Amino acid sequence: MPDSHTMKTAIQAVIIEMMDRVMTRVMIEDPFLLEKHRADRPLYAALVPDEIFKGSHFERRFVTPFGGVWERLALVVAQVGTLRAVRGYRLEGLIKTERLRRISEVLGRLEHTSAGQARVRPDWQAETAYILAGDGDDLPVTVISDVYCEDQQNGRRYSFELKSPLPNSDITKVSKEKLLKLVAMSPQLVDEVFFALPYNPYGMRENYAWGFPGRWFDMRRDPVILIGDEFWDKIGGTGSYRALVEAVNEIGVTYKTRIYHEFLGIDPPDDGFSGLR
Repeated sequence: MPDSHTMKTAIQAVIIEMMDRVMTRVMIEDPFLLEKHRADRPLYAALVPDEIFKGSHFERRFVTPFGGVWERLALVVAQVGTLRAVRGYRLEGLIKTERLRRISEVLGRLEHTSAGQARVRPDWQAETAYILAGDGDDLPVTVISDVYCEDQQNGRRYSFELKSPLPNSDITKVSKEKLLKLVAMSPQLVDEVFFALPYNPYGMRENYAWGFPGRWFDMRRDPVILIGDEFWDKIGGTGSYRALVEAVNEIGVTYKTRIYHEFLGIDPPDDGFSGLR
């Protein structure tokens, strides 16, 4: 089990850096200008409270940089644990021609429905068994892993496609193709591959209901799916997700209070929200 204090400190350093950068942008570099908003959108300003658009202004400048923060957090969690981790790691290997053709076939069947036939349901184990039965000449293929890890204790290698909790269909398709190619390489350059989401907006794995990734993966049953604690505990060891939750909640109150006071210019409500779980 990783040292929780060390892990929390490392996690908080990443989040504090990102949040301070966001605050600098929305308060100094790119503030919400009420007069400009009212001049540019007089109809909206006449119908909707200014605070709604001010909040939207902040949201756009917060959500975009947070996409890369998940990968940075994954690195620090892995490094505090026992894994060596790299973002955007280049894996160059060989795949037999028939395996490549079968990967395209599998993806095509998931994407398109033949006339009079029901859409094929994703099944990772059946798909990979079919692909690995293919032969042919070897072709060089490159895959860029979102997060690549090596276990320094047992030498095992892992590749993670780490996406937002609600990924769209195109992004998920690209991730599935990358994971299938890694599995199809001979010799294999990784021991395990995963499609990972940093948290589950729906709570339990069996309740995950966002439809787009479900076209490409069985989000409840495929063994390559990791959601929330499954992912963080995989890369950092048991207790890593709990350390993440505690780290975020400890500094969350400070930043929420600052945003209310400094950006919105109002007192924070007593809404009883307890933070990330």
